[in-house]
Order: sequence, then C-alpha cells, then structure tokens
Amino acid sequence: MRVATGKVVAGKIVVEGDPLAEGSTVTVLASENGEIFELNAEDEAALLASIEEAERGDEVDAEELLRELGSRE
Repeated sequence: MRVATGKVVAGKIVVEGDPLAEGSTVTVLASENGEIFELNAEDEAALLASIEEAERGDEVDAEELLRELGSRE
C-alpha cells in the first residue's frame, strides 16, 4: 500500500515520485474549494492500517456502528 500525491494534467493524474505500476488500482481523494489534504507520518500509518483492515474484511457496517455508539450513551 502506498500513499501518493499528484495533479491532473490534460485529464490524467500525474503522480509525484516513483510511478505506480501499470494497471494499479487507485483511490482518488480530490480537494475542493482550495482544501488541503496532508498527512503526517503518524496519520498516514493510521490510514494505511485502516485500509488494510478493510481489505481483510475487518469492518463494521453503519447500522452496527450506530448501535454501538448508541449503547455508550
């Protein structure tokens, strides 16, 4: 798993740093209205760990999460 930054150039995403492997599946988060999306090393590690959990199927559906949150009140 890798986090990369890039820009759209002529309708295509150009990634900074080492290129991604041909055929890579990517997720794009696009900022709007001048928003800035930056992660420090700790936040990036937490994001990658969360993505790995989801890929393993270690996830909670929205209804279950709301039940759990409601039971804490």
